[in-house]
Amino acid sequence: MNELLDLGMLVLLQGVLGFDNLLYISLESKRAPQDRQSYVRKLGIGLAIVLRIGLLIALTQLIQFFQTPWFGFAEGGWVEGEFTLHAVIVLVGGVFILYTATKEIWHMMQLETEQAKERKQASVVKIVTWIVLMNLVFSFDSILTAIALTDTTWVQATAIIIGGLLMILLADTVSEFLQKNRMYEVLGLFILFIVGIMLLTEGGHLAHLKLFGNPIDAMSKTTFYFVIGILVLIDIVQSRYQKKLLMRRKALLEQAQQQEA
Repeated sequence: MNELLDLGMLVLLQGVLGFDNLLYISLESKRAPQDRQSYVRKLGIGLAIVLRIGLLIALTQLIQFFQTPWFGFAEGGWVEGEFTLHAVIVLVGGVFILYTATKEIWHMMQLETEQAKERKQASVVKIVTWIVLMNLVFSFDSILTAIALTDTTWVQATAIIIGGLLMILLADTVSEFLQKNRMYEVLGLFILFIVGIMLLTEGGHLAHLKLFGNPIDAMSKTTFYFVIGILVLIDIVQSRYQKKLLMRRKALLEQAQQQEA
């Protein structure tokens, strides 16, 4: 009975912690040809499930290896840190997410003609590789949480498989929603930007990084979801306000045309 409760808790955590990963997969898969995007998402998540289980086994056996400091430095008191393999992986993932979000936001701000020239479709292999790699970066938290909650390997592995299958089921839905509601794509990119910042703060915290003597604290999931809630609220208010302005302008234009007639 306790194992079933642990399984339910882990599946729930997989779903909550997998939101940012699912968003990244949906946005990254857009770089593939239209008829291959669903295949790319499912293949990337499927491969990631297998590698996640491999990472779970590795962490349970070699967790000390991931947490043992690799190198450190202290430069004049203004920056110091002690980097583990875990910290390096999370920091690199955060930098890549920030780069991806910034690049996509920049493309959105350019003219359509410039976008068409500058943006090129990536190969399926390249996109799947990035999806798998970033999936592993995002999976560290959920796997470490699974190890902390239970020491039963089959429960941990089953939760990873169920969470991955749920992601496969939801990936197309999320992508189609963003495709049909392009205004939410901007919101998604800024959420992804915050995900990158969250990973950087988490990596800095794991590395005991200090800047000018001030330690870097990891952004909590509570803060992360609070910021997302605020962004969603701002987007809803902004959209409704824009619709109201458009209706008012339309009414004034019709009134002016009637007066001229």
